[in-house]
Amino acid sequence: MSEKTPFNFGGLPKEFSDYKKAKIAVLPIPFDKTSSWQKGADKGPRAMIDASRNVELYDIETKSEVYKKGIFTDKPVKAATSVLMVKKAYERTLELLNDGKFVVALGGEHSVSVGVIKAFAKKFKDLSVLHLDAHSDRRDSYEGDKLSHASAMARAEEIIKDVVPSAEETAKDVISVGIRSMDSSELKSIKQDKIFYAEEIRKSKDWIKKATDKLSKNVYITIDLDVFDPSIMPSTGTPEPGGLDWYQVIDLLKEVSLRKNIVGFDVVELMPTANKAPDFLAAKLIYKLLSYKFSL
Repeated sequence: MSEKTPFNFGGLPKEFSDYKKAKIAVLPIPFDKTSSWQKGADKGPRAMIDASRNVELYDIETKSEVYKKGIFTDKPVKAATSVLMVKKAYERTLELLNDGKFVVALGGEHSVSVGVIKAFAKKFKDLSVLHLDAHSDRRDSYEGDKLSHASAMARAEEIIKDVVPSAEETAKDVISVGIRSMDSSELKSIKQDKIFYAEEIRKSKDWIKKATDKLSKNVYITIDLDVFDPSIMPSTGTPEPGGLDWYQVIDLLKEVSLRKNIVGFDVVELMPTANKAPDFLAAKLIYKLLSYKFSL
């Protein structure tokens, strides 16, 4: 990467980053107001974009160069409060979807997903959410805040039930993968058959098929980076031991790409430090999932 490399996702020249030509839109949402331990997730979107400028743009596995589809990097969505952030994220995501863009949102804490998912639920019927995370995120509220990062999937479930018109029960579900931490108050609202715990995944040979089977036709994916083991992803606000490795995650994403219609996704909760490897992992993950989406 040279000093003249454009500051956008992939470090792309205008030919491949122009809004009108791009099929893909990257939407940064640098918000971090409710994190309950370490702060810094608001710096995550910029760190992911910066690292992406060093990602090789040829994907070996798919033999593709997805950047040629065009990747536009939008202006960050900024807000002083959770309520305003959700509103602005919803409105901008819906604008991008109505313009025919494949939207990738970059957080920020996990609450940024709420407004984005609301826009997708309005746009797509038969929608389910694949949730990759260390935490179940289903507290009705945390510290009195219903828009807390710890309540993101509780709100997502409400959105899907309220917005998505479908006769299929699966279209009203959030399927969670990699979970290994929760509060006992969440048990009453959790459907145990919709959660794939990390300790069970390590013993199962067919968990990917089972998880994918539970998804509806159209799938939105929300990836909290603490789904990964902290040995490869230490840069999160609430790291949990016993997480998934790189190939477990991308094998799941590949299976979903092959069998379902991924309509969009987000990557959240990167808390960058002096160690750039986690930033690069996040950027590579985004590019890999885009490669699957547009090449498989």
